[in-house]
Amino acid sequence: MTRANVVAITRAALAFLAVAILFHRPAFYLLAAVLTIVSMLMDGLDGWVARRYGEVSRIGAVIDILTDRIVELTYWIAFAALHWIPAWIPIVVAVRGLLVDGARAVAFERGLTAFGPTTMMRSRVGTFLVASRESRSAYGIAKAAAFTLMIVAYAPGLPDSVQRIVLTTALVCVYVAVILCVLRGIPVLLEARRLV
Repeated sequence: MTRANVVAITRAALAFLAVAILFHRPAFYLLAAVLTIVSMLMDGLDGWVARRYGEVSRIGAVIDILTDRIVELTYWIAFAALHWIPAWIPIVVAVRGLLVDGARAVAFERGLTAFGPTTMMRSRVGTFLVASRESRSAYGIAKAAAFTLMIVAYAPGLPDSVQRIVLTTALVCVYVAVILCVLRGIPVLLEARRLV
């Protein structure tokens, strides 16, 4: 168990705790929002820890991606179960994740990774959409904003006018995150054709 893997597991645990609060302790929704922010900020921390302590590995990259999927699907499914978002959103995100991760598994068997010097991405557009710091940051920010604002929008005691503004902003972030999710998956599937 590497330090980076501990960070990844902690990140997932924080997401599970935040979602448990959503179902069982509405009075603590703001705490759930804080836990969500911390979990989302930890997304890049595991990679930094791996590089800092010389723990970079192909399996570490896989664990990082799996943790990303676990965290994001935990929130999307919870929000759909709470009827805060349409059910098609977690379905689209899950199907995209399964297809992309399947393609990455084929690439992994051939010694290629999702990111870094041995990336499976060959086209400039694909590399930008999938692996660039800008694209990854935009997607991470959209998810963090969507998850956090969605929780805050349903926090008890929020004035109606504020709640409407926060909820509208949260829903915009939700749809931006879903669009980015799909757009970032397309190049992976296109690149995977040459590996099959």
